Amino acid sequence: MSGYGQEHGRRHGQGQGDEERTFAALPPALGGAFTRTWWGRAWLKALEDSALDLQQLKAGRRQARAGAVGAVSVRPGRITAMVKDRDGTSYRGDVLVREFTEEQWERLVDLAVDSAGHIAALLDREMPPHLVEDAAEAGLDLLPGVGDLEAECGCEAWDHCPHTAALCYQVARLLDEDPFVLLLMRGRGERALLEDLQARSAARAAAPSARGGDEPAGRPVGPGGMPGVSAEEVFAAGFLVPPLPGPPVVPAAPGRSPSLDTDTPPEPGVDPAALELLATEAAARAHRLLGTLTVADGRGDAAEEGVEAPLTVAQDAVRLAAGAPVPWVAARLASGSGRSRAELELAARAWRFGGPAALSVLDEEWAPEAEAVDRAAVRLAEAWDDGDRPALRRSGARWTVVGAEAQLRLGEDGRWWPYAKAGARWSPAGPAERDPAAALATAFAAGATGAGG
Repeated sequence: MSGYGQEHGRRHGQGQGDEERTFAALPPALGGAFTRTWWGRAWLKALEDSALDLQQLKAGRRQARAGAVGAVSVRPGRITAMVKDRDGTSYRGDVLVREFTEEQWERLVDLAVDSAGHIAALLDREMPPHLVEDAAEAGLDLLPGVGDLEAECGCEAWDHCPHTAALCYQVARLLDEDPFVLLLMRGRGERALLEDLQARSAARAAAPSARGGDEPAGRPVGPGGMPGVSAEEVFAAGFLVPPLPGPPVVPAAPGRSPSLDTDTPPEPGVDPAALELLATEAAARAHRLLGTLTVADGRGDAAEEGVEAPLTVAQDAVRLAAGAPVPWVAARLASGSGRSRAELELAARAWRFGGPAALSVLDEEWAPEAEAVDRAAVRLAEAWDDGDRPALRRSGARWTVVGAEAQLRLGEDGRWWPYAKAGARWSPAGPAERDPAAALATAFAAGATGAGG
């Protein structure tokens, strides 16, 4: 389903399956034509040609415009709805439509499969005129004609009454959005029809090989004389492929990396222990990313949020160090990253608080533009009362509390990072905050407890 039919079928359908669809009552149709498609107009013409009393049709059109038609049930050969009169009395109206026989459906499906354009149009919720014309030439009147719409109503009228007329006008609006509604009336639900089209297309594609390779006249020939497939066939089949499978189930834990401790000596320059560590780390990252990417929280950008930006070699060394590796690994990471062990520990601490952004604030100094400095000064001034505001000394993007072992660092994204003095170094004291007062409170607490190192 798509368009109006899809929305109402999904939100308000009663779950009858492919052989019945129920559409919620539509809002009043104020002004304008009742239908905008040629097949919707053909439906109403069949109604007008079938009715003997045009005054009854006019009354039904007024009731449909006023929103008097309730939920519409569509099933093979019949449409049904409750229609309310001005006095509040409701009547059940039914309109009967002639169903196709199985033999007629076979002919119609063959016609649709013959042209990729027919299938594409139907899946785009359009009734292709050529399909209707081809069907008519084959003796199939896809759209209703004179006398094809037979009325039954609880008001006991013997012809179309305002209630069944109102129902037909309402159905014209449904047909505008989804011509599969008409096909269901003729006896075949959307899912069943698409499955039939898919099976018929597949059977035709397999037919040449089943005949021992005899290709029908006109089939394209590829390089070396090999039989090919027409672009039209491929295009048609592409619309009928089954839906993609659901996302994979995330295992409870990442898999174990294989042991490289074997009797075979490694190649020169290959460290099996280091490779085992990297394999374990890669499995853990893959498990984490898979869990992030398969969380369906209703946001279209969930997958984008789970994708990590590429890291430099130096950043990746810090990331590995943040996992508290064994000493020999930490020593190799320090050596490879160009940091001392103490510097790597400090960088790993920053990483745990905020990843690459926190590492950038630790390593790099930047000079905010005057406008950014002014905004920061205003936020700092507003964060405390006049008597409680600490004295701050600024150097670039860093504000140090005068007479205390606490510091604020402004990131390029406008967030504040708390730092506390640990020996001769400034050490990250916590995650970033939008509120400078909250960040400075973290810095003061870290400095007071010695948690800055």
